[in-house]
Amino acid sequence: MKSSSPKIQRRHISGVFLLNKPLGISSNAALQRVRWLYRAQKAGHTGALDPLASGLLPICLGEATKFSHYLLNSVKRYQTTVFLGHSTTTGDTEGEALLEQAVPELTEEKILQALQQFTGGIMQVPPMYSALKKQGRPLYELARQGIEIEREARPVTIEAIQLLSFTANSITLDVTCSKGTYIRVLGEDIAKALGTQGHLTYLHRIQTGHFALIPSYTIEYLESLSEAEREALLLPAYAPVEHFPKVQVPEGRAEYFSRGMESNIEHEAASEALVFDGEKCLGLAEITERKRLVPKRVLNL
Repeated sequence: MKSSSPKIQRRHISGVFLLNKPLGISSNAALQRVRWLYRAQKAGHTGALDPLASGLLPICLGEATKFSHYLLNSVKRYQTTVFLGHSTTTGDTEGEALLEQAVPELTEEKILQALQQFTGGIMQVPPMYSALKKQGRPLYELARQGIEIEREARPVTIEAIQLLSFTANSITLDVTCSKGTYIRVLGEDIAKALGTQGHLTYLHRIQTGHFALIPSYTIEYLESLSEAEREALLLPAYAPVEHFPKVQVPEGRAEYFSRGMESNIEHEAASEALVFDGEKCLGLAEITERKRLVPKRVLNL
């Protein structure tokens, strides 16, 4: 007889956990596992990784979800291996073999020359196997039915691309890129620039915005800890925007701020500033030219 999992008591807990997502599970499955381990009422991740990708997946719990979109829009850094010689339907090892082409003899000079074409602002056609929607349906649903539709090229920025190593039929790269960049497509395009076809065999995210991967922060590690030890690993709820200017709320105005009410403040103008009452973060505000503190996102910590 199959036993049902015990009912857990959810709680109001806020913070950011820098998960090292394993291979083979979706970002949502990883998120739900972390949420369950923290017994959090609310949780969200900050930019999905494919099941065949691993690495940094910041998980925002509770009030930290109010800042998650700042990480969605941030620069990402990956390490990836492109296998050369044939492409696949999905651009990675999950798909079926598609086009085959002999691999020319590779030299470091030849590879670096090809990589130069992909540095800076480039146009990229999103893959069919992606979560982008067409008339409300994700493209991957259409792709699984064998339907291919035209996709518009979109501008993305490759801030840096470094060759880590190469063999006769593979290249391993370190890529820093803007939001919306598909590394699978980048891998295919680089393979074509080298005169062959290719697909990803490895994709590992090592940075999201100002957060760097902590390899030991796995689901298994979280499972091995007590609740108090897990809580000690959480970054503050405001961690996604901790680089914003920080101000103290004017004396006696903390409660007013928490109700969304404006106050006068002696401070230079700032479009976004974190507001504190002592060490407690009250939320995010705009400071106007007229020295008004205008609440934008109020935290309930």
